[in-house]
Amino acid sequence: MSRKQVLTQRAAAPSGTAADDTGCTILHVDMDAFFASVELLERPELRGKPVIVGAAGARGVVLSATYEARRFGVHSAMPMTRARRLCPQAVIIPPDHAKYAEVSKGVMELFRSITPEVEPLSSDEAFLDVSGALRRLGRPAAIAAALRAQVAERHGITCSVGVASTKFVAKLASRQCKPDGLLVVPADKVVEFLHPLPVAALWGVGERTEQALVRLGIKTVGDLAQVPVATLRREFGAAGEHLAALAWGRDERRVTPHVPDKSIGAEETFAHDVADPAEIRRELLRLSEKVAARLRAAGHLARTVSVKLRRSDFTTITRSRTLREPTDVGREIYATACELYAAAGLERVRLRLVGVRAENLRPAETAAHQLGLGERETGWREAERAMDRAARRFGSGAVRPASLVRPAVDETSGASGGESGERDHRDVW
Repeated sequence: MSRKQVLTQRAAAPSGTAADDTGCTILHVDMDAFFASVELLERPELRGKPVIVGAAGARGVVLSATYEARRFGVHSAMPMTRARRLCPQAVIIPPDHAKYAEVSKGVMELFRSITPEVEPLSSDEAFLDVSGALRRLGRPAAIAAALRAQVAERHGITCSVGVASTKFVAKLASRQCKPDGLLVVPADKVVEFLHPLPVAALWGVGERTEQALVRLGIKTVGDLAQVPVATLRREFGAAGEHLAALAWGRDERRVTPHVPDKSIGAEETFAHDVADPAEIRRELLRLSEKVAARLRAAGHLARTVSVKLRRSDFTTITRSRTLREPTDVGREIYATACELYAAAGLERVRLRLVGVRAENLRPAETAAHQLGLGERETGWREAERAMDRAARRFGSGAVRPASLVRPAVDETSGASGGESGERDHRDVW
């Protein structure tokens, strides 16, 4: 069974508000085809038709697709060229991230009106711990049903909700009941729910781990549950113990309302493959400056800098380096990114995408810069903070490194200095 089938099949488990939800105070709420659903609010004539949200160019990828398009095999992160081959009749809509952010904000506010214990995972999904809302709002399944109704009434879109005693099982349940569903997994039925599932359903089981498990004859979660923990530890290290716990439905993680940023980064997909080291370094500079500005805005310093380099054949290489001292200075991030790029041995290789990421974050107020003997302040931090102030007053790009200044666009010649395919991130690659 493919991983896609794993995520879309429905479970043979009690569902809806009739199931026993005693102790099932964790909800996982996931919007259905979020970006596409938001677009259909303004284009209701497209309801029931295959719709894909994403950049239509050769380098574009699918960001969201209606379930009508998914029936043709289209899914998010798929190259747009392949999606159009699979479903040539699909309507392609360019993304409007500001619009999605506004709807996401409203949905998250709705969640927080139910309970303050909300842990967003992305713009369209979150965990809720409703244990403190039971006396006020009723049983967990009733809260989930009311929440779904309010999302539909206030925002005109649908969501799927998994209700369980742990985060892991709740997330699996929401996937199983998509789209527009509600699934309760009773606390005493967790093993019964989990064990028939393919082993790929477990968190942490990627393609390679799945292949390794299958080679050992482990195809279902139930198969995995019967393997001694010592054997799994020998084969997979500490991850083996984690998988063994999940196979029996054990997940001690709590809903964490305020999750600090794990990393901050940005990446760029070029309009065409680029092999010129000067052009790639110029892009690394732009991304480094962007990451540094985001670090300063969030009040973070980064101890580790990573680069992401994707070749024209989609092979992706990442390299990272831990700095002597944490930083939020673009020039320091850029210098490290260039060194990592050079060390990767790809200076004459055609690249499709580059990215820069700041990791191992810590609060800026807790770190003090220690000058070495004879070392002098460079002044870059103060200069970049002055650039931040100028950007706040005059707009982003008002002040930038000279090497990033492009000639004005000549509309008659068709030349363009526009950006293509850029994505910003605050999580993990």
